[in-house]
Amino acid sequence: MELARQVYLHTEEFPKSETFGLRMQMRRSAVSVASHIAEGHGKLTDLDLRKSLGSARGSLYEFETQNELATGLGFIAPEYSQQLLELATDTAKLINGLLAKLHSL
Repeated sequence: MELARQVYLHTEEFPKSETFGLRMQMRRSAVSVASHIAEGHGKLTDLDLRKSLGSARGSLYEFETQNELATGLGFIAPEYSQQLLELATDTAKLINGLLAKLHSL
């Protein structure tokens, strides 16, 4: 959730031409991370949770790619980009830890 909140804050100043482009893609992928986790948890089976965690991880990688592109285009300051990447890394560690735990069951 924190990643999604920070993405919304840091993409607010993107160029108007990116309202429905990269800005929206970054927001969508960041929100998808939390949404996939919640969906998997709500289905109450380990298999469904594993699938949803895999989807969440995929969305996280999408976000990282989009963040790199936005930084390269000068839409987001490098220090904010780094901050978002650190949040993404922390989130990936949590997802990978959950997947490892589910795999060991």
